[in-house]
Order: sequence, then structure tokens, then C-alpha cells
Amino acid sequence: MRVAVVDIGTNSTRLLVADVDRAGRLRELDRRTEVTRLGEGVDASGSLSSSAVARVSKALDGYAQAIDELAADARIAVLTSAVRDSSNGEQFVASLRERYGLEARIITGEEEAQLTFLGAMSDRDAEHATATLVIDVGGGSTELVVGALGIVSFHVSLQVGVVRQTERHLHDDPPSPGELGALRRDVRTLIERDVPAAERRGVERAIAVAGTATSLAAIDQALEPYDRERVHGYRLDIVTTRLLLARLAAMPLAERRETRGLHPDRAPTIVAGALILIEVLEAFGLGGFEASENDILRGAALRRAGAASTA
Repeated sequence: MRVAVVDIGTNSTRLLVADVDRAGRLRELDRRTEVTRLGEGVDASGSLSSSAVARVSKALDGYAQAIDELAADARIAVLTSAVRDSSNGEQFVASLRERYGLEARIITGEEEAQLTFLGAMSDRDAEHATATLVIDVGGGSTELVVGALGIVSFHVSLQVGVVRQTERHLHDDPPSPGELGALRRDVRTLIERDVPAAERRGVERAIAVAGTATSLAAIDQALEPYDRERVHGYRLDIVTTRLLLARLAAMPLAERRETRGLHPDRAPTIVAGALILIEVLEAFGLGGFEASENDILRGAALRRAGAASTA
């Protein structure tokens, strides 16, 4: 089956078109990402703004043309935290179905976790027995999923995201130590509240997906242009990640936009993202993470094609 998946998140809108067989083999035909900031202001207003919707629509106009040209058999869209949290989310979803012919729906935090875990672990058959934490730092929420042997044993959707936390805490340019401290305390409090101590023990490794993790991997390698092959599977220890955070947090935004390996559109939120990722690693007692390009897009494609399932 040829599947087109659009992931409409709080910070970015992404496309994957791939051929998938029932054995779970996936061949990518097209993959695109645009930072559209759909969740901008949602934390304060409770609704999607017309300007944010317009940015997403502009990206989808180009994606729809690619999907048509590749003649996808299935065309789905998954919408996450920003749309879940907004008063006009269902109206937005209906417009996507009508305008683009997408099988569009808002997914729960639980399904987001399941699909992310499926995508992240889909190319790791030899490592399935290892207790693994999959970390997806998003724009509005962070998904933490623990599992082994293809089975999810724990998951939580934390109301912690790069857009949400940046808007709440980081107002100075560059952010002040006090602002960084407040953000850190906010994240730590939510982790301690929502992740039982027993779940933080026994995890042997972390795989981190999405823009924060892949951007940090690219920055550490000073990749220009971005190279997915060099990012996927790249390992960053927690000491290096802390140093990257310190370096990025000390820069004004204009300078951050010029950082090799960092897309300029991710510069406003990368500090919050790095801090969230570090807090998660520390909470689970992990010494680092492996960046992965396989995430919810891949998981949703596999699920739609009937190639795999999660427990």
C-alpha cells in the first residue's frame, strides 16, 4: 500500500509518503517538514489563530500536490497536542477533510505514544528485548513511552512542549538564568507528578525522536546541510547535551538562527527543547540518548497499511 501521512503538530507540519508491505518493510518516496507553529498562542488563548491555520494550510497546499502526484492509496492526517487543546480544533479537522480529502483526526495522547513507539522501534528487531524509553519532545506536549519486545508497558503525555514552555517562561533574549530555572522547575515538577518513580527505574536506554533531538544531533556534528543519514542513530551523552544547551541559551535569537545544524525556524524553541530533554534523561537516570528519524509518521504509515500493531 502506498500511504501518505501528514503529522500536524504544535510546532511543525510534516509529510511522509511511503510504500509499505505487510511485513513492515517501508520505502520512503517523499518526506517534508515545515515549521508552521500551529500551537502559537494556544496555551494562553485556548484556540487556534487564523494566522497559524493559514501557515499550516500553505504547507498542506504543497503537500497535497505531492500526494496527488504519487497517487497514494491512503491519505491520513494525525493531529496532536495543539488541536487537542483548542476550542476550535474539530472545526479545523473538518476543514482538512473537506479541502484536502485527508482522513484527518485528532489522536489521543495514548495513541500518539503508541504510534511513536511503533515508529521508533520498527527498524530495531535485534534490540526489542531491551527496556527502552522513547522520548518525543513536541511543541505542546512530550510523549514518554517505555517498552520492550514491541510491547508498551508505560506511557504518558506530559503537558510540556517547546512552544508551550517557551511562551510561558522564556521572554528575555537570550533567556535569563531565572527564566531557565523556572522552566526547569516546571518540567521537573510535571515529570515527578506524572511519572511514577517505579517507571523511572529499569530503563536501559533512550531513543529520542522529533525536532529537538534531531536538531541537537545535527548541531553537534555541525551539519550543513542537514543529513538524515548522519542524524539517524547518532548518540549524544548527557554531558554533551548540557553543553549544547548552555551554548544555545547564551546566544541571542539572531545568533541562534545562524547555528550550523539548526534550522532557523527552530531557533526560538530549541532552548526549551534541550532543557526538557535533559530533564527527562535525568529523571530516568540515563546517560544520554540516540536520535532517531523514525517517529510517529512511520508508525502511522505502518499502522494504516496493517503492517504492524502495538499493545
